[in-house]
Amino acid sequence: MWLVLAFLSAALLGFYDSFKKKALAGNAVIPVLFLNTLFSSLIFLPFIILSSCTNLLDGTVFHAASGGWEVHRYILLKSCIVLSSWVFGYFGMKHLPLTIVGPINATRPVMVLVGALLVFGERLNVYQWIGVALAVVSFFMLSKSGKKEGIDFEHNKWIGCIVLAALLGAVSGLYDKYLMASPEDGGVGLDRMMVQSWYNLYQCGMMGVMLVLLWWPMRKHTTAFHWDWCIIGISIFLSAADFVYFYALSLPGAMISIVSMIRRGSVIVSFLFGAAVFHEKNLKSKVVDLALVLLGMVFLYIGSH
Repeated sequence: MWLVLAFLSAALLGFYDSFKKKALAGNAVIPVLFLNTLFSSLIFLPFIILSSCTNLLDGTVFHAASGGWEVHRYILLKSCIVLSSWVFGYFGMKHLPLTIVGPINATRPVMVLVGALLVFGERLNVYQWIGVALAVVSFFMLSKSGKKEGIDFEHNKWIGCIVLAALLGAVSGLYDKYLMASPEDGGVGLDRMMVQSWYNLYQCGMMGVMLVLLWWPMRKHTTAFHWDWCIIGISIFLSAADFVYFYALSLPGAMISIVSMIRRGSVIVSFLFGAAVFHEKNLKSKVVDLALVLLGMVFLYIGSH
């Protein structure tokens, strides 16, 4: 069951990336990101209120546990990590083809694996090393595909933004492992619904400050904001994808390494959107790059199983 949910989460993430690309087209990034966090917060706020004020959600997957500062400080840090990743990711995605952004983001499991090697002292087996090598090769091949569109991976700041977003996303994945693991396993053992509900609220507050202090005073001298209904789709698909992800992890036998890798399969959905909806170029060479990324994920799956 948790494998099915992992694939469902991957599909939802693919739609999330595609709606995000559409909403950012010719649009101001900070207001779009603020509205994303606002709508996501509105989705989860009723669960927080009902969980704290009533017994309606007790014993259900929608119940959000309560806690004091000793718990919320961990969630606040997660919010800072995720929001930093999103800021870089949104700016990068606005200026780059979806068929390039997707494969770069799909290398996150490799970054998580390397991070686990460096931080947690985990050892990689032969299959995992092959997966890492394939991801590195695919990245260099993707840079060649990008040059055909005038995108220099070494000097393009938007590529740098996407890479930073992927690195911070990998840090968030490692931090999730720490937050969700039981105290007996060296983790914090936080309630998953609590984490997902509150980190959206914290992000909304932080984005509100950025909106007022950074974007609003400069709004007449920078890219204008225009409403796009895809903005609501961003929040809906992201919230659904994360909910299914956290629920999958709560099921017996679920392996976070496998679930995280399957979620990167979202690149298939976003790649198809880039080809069919946004009519992006050089698809033949990018398909080879994508195939290498997916093959690397297969080796990571075999090595982690």
